[in-house]
Amino acid sequence: MSGTFARVFQGRPHWLNGIMVFCAYMAFVYVPWDFFFKPVAEDEEVWFGILLHGWAAKLTEPLHWAIYAAGSYGLYKMRSWMWPWASLYVLQIAIGMFVWSLLDERAWGWPLGLVAALPFVALSVALWRARPLFSGSPAAA
Repeated sequence: MSGTFARVFQGRPHWLNGIMVFCAYMAFVYVPWDFFFKPVAEDEEVWFGILLHGWAAKLTEPLHWAIYAAGSYGLYKMRSWMWPWASLYVLQIAIGMFVWSLLDERAWGWPLGLVAALPFVALSVALWRARPLFSGSPAAA
């Protein structure tokens, strides 16, 4: 990779680049498609492990959109406000995975819910420990 495109990914670890790309995909591709084109009857959003359907999902979707957009920008610029919020949000996802495994009939039960939550716990810990990287400049990372 060379030039301007390569500079986008400089100054942060690969795993943070991966999270940044995921946030950008969600903010600029998936959530807009989901919000504008997915029928309300098919819409689902998960908050803290509770699955919302229909209008409840559609009306809370802009919050997910804002979170992913903020994550994209915050990781691109390595903004200091990303710490501790990124870590806490990912921990919330881990808790949500476990809670969902207890509440949803399609889930696999708590043992597999715990297994599904563990990678998010690990990522949350990595984000928590990455505080020095969030200095406001990816070149400083």
